Amino acid sequence: MCHDRYIAICLPLSYSVIMSGRFCILLLAISWMAGFLYSLILTLQVARLPFCGDNKIDNFVCEFPNLLKLACAHPVTNKIVIFALAGSVALITFLVIVMSYVHIIRVILKIRSTEGRRKVFSTCSAHLLVLAMFYGTGAATYLKPSSNSLGHGKPASLFYTVFAPMLNPIIYSLRNEEVKKAAMKVMHRRQRVL
Repeated sequence: MCHDRYIAICLPLSYSVIMSGRFCILLLAISWMAGFLYSLILTLQVARLPFCGDNKIDNFVCEFPNLLKLACAHPVTNKIVIFALAGSVALITFLVIVMSYVHIIRVILKIRSTEGRRKVFSTCSAHLLVLAMFYGTGAATYLKPSSNSLGHGKPASLFYTVFAPMLNPIIYSLRNEEVKKAAMKVMHRRQRVL
């Protein structure tokens, strides 16, 4: 999404040439393959671990850090591989997003009219909100100091895995004028009923 916004704002005359159907399919295939390989490597690392004793995870979702806590052996190698892979994927995607938005902000600052700046910023605002929710809750979940208290990360984990993806289509659809009008009609009807 940030690449699409970058091309649309920084190279508007080349947008239809660069973001062709073939290129979009290529981006989609790369993201699917990267996600598949990432998941495969993580799954193979956890599958090599010996598990014994209690098999209950005190969380809403079965995430890799929680599985590592259940392992009988000391999974040092697995932890290094898993955290290095997860950290590199998160860092690379974060850097690409930051670099794209640095270029976008540079272009926004060159726009002289306030209305033009507002339009360009509104184009990016939904994506920035979704990114802030995703990276903010992810950072709050995974970059906090270790805690042995039960259920400490449950609310953040629930927000990260359920609410952020659920709000994603709502946030993007609010940019659509038809959706805005329909939402306003529903709100006005509710006010009349109350």
